[in-house]
Amino acid sequence: AEPPDGGWGWVVMLAAMWCNGSVFGIQNSCGVLFVSMLQLFGSADDKQLAFKTAWVSSLSMGMIFFCSPIVSVFTDLFGCRKVAVIGAAVGFVGLLSSSFVSTIEPLYFTYGVLFACGCSFAYQPSLVILGYYFKKRLGLVNGIVTAGSSLFTVSLPFLLRVLIDSVGLYNTLRVLCVLMFVLFLAGFTYKPLNSNAKDEEGKKGKFRFPPGKKIFNFSVFKVTSYRIWAFGIPAALFGYFVPYVHLMKHVKDKFGDSVPEEVLLLCLGVTSGIGRLVFGRVADYIPGAKKVYLQVTSFFFIGLMSMMIPLCNVFGALIAVCLFMGLFDGCFICIMAPIAFELVGAQDVSQAIGFLLGLMSVPMTVGPPIAGLLRDHLGTYDVAFYLAGVPPLIGGAILCFIPWVHERQKLKERAKTVDGETTEKMLENESTFVSDTAEKPVK
Repeated sequence: AEPPDGGWGWVVMLAAMWCNGSVFGIQNSCGVLFVSMLQLFGSADDKQLAFKTAWVSSLSMGMIFFCSPIVSVFTDLFGCRKVAVIGAAVGFVGLLSSSFVSTIEPLYFTYGVLFACGCSFAYQPSLVILGYYFKKRLGLVNGIVTAGSSLFTVSLPFLLRVLIDSVGLYNTLRVLCVLMFVLFLAGFTYKPLNSNAKDEEGKKGKFRFPPGKKIFNFSVFKVTSYRIWAFGIPAALFGYFVPYVHLMKHVKDKFGDSVPEEVLLLCLGVTSGIGRLVFGRVADYIPGAKKVYLQVTSFFFIGLMSMMIPLCNVFGALIAVCLFMGLFDGCFICIMAPIAFELVGAQDVSQAIGFLLGLMSVPMTVGPPIAGLLRDHLGTYDVAFYLAGVPPLIGGAILCFIPWVHERQKLKERAKTVDGETTEKMLENESTFVSDTAEKPVK
C-alpha cells in the first residue's frame, strides 16, 4: 500500500518517539544509576567495585545491539506490532525484577540481559514501521523520532537524581517501569496497513518458516565497502560508552558534591539532538559513500573530547567538552542508515543495519568494565578516558578507505555490465547471421 504520509501515521510517529526516548533515555542516564549502585551495593573492602558495577549498564547497552540481527528476523516474520508489544512486556518484567535484588550480581541478568533484550525487541520495530506510514516526510519523521532520545536524555537525569534522593534506587526503578508500561501500550499503535499473503497463511495455520538463507542475508558481507564499515565502526566504539557510564563518578571524585554533574548529561542530550538535525540535513548534500567522511570527523572529535575530559580542571571546561561530544555523537548516529543505503542498496539495508548493530554490541559491552577496572587499580579515571579516546581515532582512520573502495567497486560493476552488454549484442548478431544464412534458398 502507498504510505499515507499522515493520518494514523502521526500516532505511530509519537509512539516511536516515546520508544526511542524511553529506551535510550534510561540507557544514557545510566551514570546516575551507576553512582547510586556503587553507594548501595559497595563496601570499602571491595577493590573491584567499579569494574563489577559497570558491567550492569554495559551489558544492558550491549544486549540492545547484540539482539538486533535476531529482532530484524522476528520483525520480518511476525510483524512490528507483535514484536514491539512482547518486547516492551519483557523489558517491564526485567526492570521490575531489578528493583527487588539485594546484591549486584542478579542485576547482570534482570537489568543487563532481560530488560535490555526487551528494549531491543521494542526498539527496532519502531524504526521499521515508519517506512510503512511515511515516504515523502520520512526524513522529517525520523528526525523527530530520534530526537526523542535526546529529549529524554536531557530531562531524565534530573528526575532520577530527585527520585533517588527522595525514595531510593529500588523505588526509582519501579517508577521507571511506568515508561515501559506506556511503551507496551504504544506498541499496539503499530497497525499494519494491509494484510499480505503471509499474514493470511498465518491466520489459517499454514505459516512456515522460510529457509535459513532467506532469514539471514549474509550476502551483504560480499560487498567490500560494507565489510570495512562493519569492522571500522565496532573498532571505533570500544571507548564510546565509557563517558556515559563513568563521567558522573569521575566528576564526583574530582569536584565532590559542589557541582551538579547531571548538567553534563543535559549538555550531551541537547547537542546530540541538534547534531542529528543539522548533520542529517548536511548529509543530503554529500553524494554517495562520501557521507562516511562525516562519521570519520565525528569519531575524530569524540576521541579527542574523551581524551580532554581528564584535563578539565574546572567544571565549565567539562561542560564545553560535553557540548562538542554530544554534537558529534548526533552526527555519528543520524547518518548510519543513509550510509547503509549507499553501500548495500535498499533491498538489503534492513539486515545490513541489523548485522552492524550486532557487531557493535561487543565493544560497547567491554569498554566500560575495562575503564572501571583501571579506576579500581589506579584510583583515578584519567588513564581510562585517555585510552577511551584511542579507538575512535583508529576506527575513523579505517573508515577513510570506504569511499575509495566503493568507487572502485562501482567501476568494476560498470565494466562487467558493459562487457555483458557487448557479449549479449555479439551473440544476438551471431544468432541473426545464422538465421539469415539458414533462410537463404539453396541454388
